[in-house]
Amino acid sequence: MIINSIALNATEKYGINERSKAELDALSNQVNDAEHDVEQLQAVVNSLNDKSIHFQGFLNNASSSKAQTLSNKTLLDQILQNALSLKENSKIALDEIAEADQKTIALSAEIKLVIDKLIYSATVIDKLRGMVLRAKSLIPYINDDVLQLLADAGTDANNAVGLALVALKSTLAAETANAEAEAASSLEYLQAVSLYEVLTIDQKEKETGTSQDCLKDLINAAYETAVITFDNASKASTETNHQLNKAKADLAKAQIKLKSLQLSLAAGTAAILSA
Repeated sequence: MIINSIALNATEKYGINERSKAELDALSNQVNDAEHDVEQLQAVVNSLNDKSIHFQGFLNNASSSKAQTLSNKTLLDQILQNALSLKENSKIALDEIAEADQKTIALSAEIKLVIDKLIYSATVIDKLRGMVLRAKSLIPYINDDVLQLLADAGTDANNAVGLALVALKSTLAAETANAEAEAASSLEYLQAVSLYEVLTIDQKEKETGTSQDCLKDLINAAYETAVITFDNASKASTETNHQLNKAKADLAKAQIKLKSLQLSLAAGTAAILSA
């Protein structure tokens, strides 16, 4: 009778141990799966974090370009106002013409031609950078150096436009001072009219009938392009940050789940060892 009881207890204990071992095996598999999930989510977070840093850099460049083109636009508005004031104040000198008038017009036209080329280059670069930036959000394998090169080129071009506009403004200021000192003050009016037209009227269309944006239109277009580029960069950065925050939240949940499973596995293992 005693022998049978001992045998029964041994059998029950063996059955319990086998059941506990099966439960631990299942729990161990869950731990392995949870570790795999954490590793995958960590890789996603790392990738999105790198992507977020890159897009933030693009956004900073776009913000600088936007600020520079806005500064150029504001400067041009000041030049236009100065030119308009000069033209109106010099109207009484309509009938007098001098050699200085032709020199100033030629100089203004040369500066305008340089600015046209600079703004056209800046606009093309900004548009190309915007296209590459949009493509980058879809195709992350595009080399970041290309985007950085385009960003630097765009910034340099816009800075050059600003310097050229300052030179143009200085030319206007110098002309105003010279005109006041000239005995034939009527020169001031003709020069002011010509300069104002260079800034606001399509000279190529005026002379040949072939349309081409004037300086005012090019400056405004450059600013509008910079705004669009900034908006695209901002959207891309915001979307990436949203994805990153979601991935971090998923990772945190997975880590909590893994820790809970690991504690359960450790407790189960300890229980079996002490049995």
